[in-house]
Amino acid sequence: MVADADLASVGAVLAEPARAKVLLALGDGRSLAASVLAAEAGVSPATASHHLARLVDAGFLVAEPRGRHRYFRLAGPEVGQLIEAVARIAPPQPVRSLRQGTRAHAIRYARSCYDHLAGRLGVAVADALEEDGPRKLEMIGVPALAARPCRDWTEQRDHIAGPLGAALLVRFIDLGWLLRDANTRAVRLTDTGEAGFVSELGITLPEAALANAVGVSERE
Repeated sequence: MVADADLASVGAVLAEPARAKVLLALGDGRSLAASVLAAEAGVSPATASHHLARLVDAGFLVAEPRGRHRYFRLAGPEVGQLIEAVARIAPPQPVRSLRQGTRAHAIRYARSCYDHLAGRLGVAVADALEEDGPRKLEMIGVPALAARPCRDWTEQRDHIAGPLGAALLVRFIDLGWLLRDANTRAVRLTDTGEAGFVSELGITLPEAALANAVGVSERE
């Protein structure tokens, strides 16, 4: 027999700011080295090691040894879904510098939500595919795969997840429409992408220039 879900144990893991920053840094499904995650969390390597062990023990992360280093990634898409769900009800963090503001805007504009596209651009793609979706998918070389809605934490509307969402993000990157940011889960819209999203999917791209401002890749 089992009792009701132990929400408090999950809350205890998320309640530590350093661990929360680690989970956000890994929210796009990447594997990152412990040293990188320590820098993201703003803690020493030793402290990061303690927090990473806690996240692994709790089933949030998986550790992968690579030579002398250990890399960490989310344990699965359900952890990514948890991060998005909590983000939808969490208050925004204060922005204390221009660099933080630029980074925050980039993440809100377009980012990876585990393996699919999110943010304003992700929602715009979902809206565009509601009308004549199969034809538009064929135009960009993406099969009509199964999809599920994923509530976007910044837009409070649905973007596309599931196999179709993952295939779309891969295709956008292959086409050179989007570039992954080296240090964050933001993805950058390229000039080719700005033209492609408009001509192939009929998407209006407001404020694209601001999302691509210098400093997106810089750490806070």
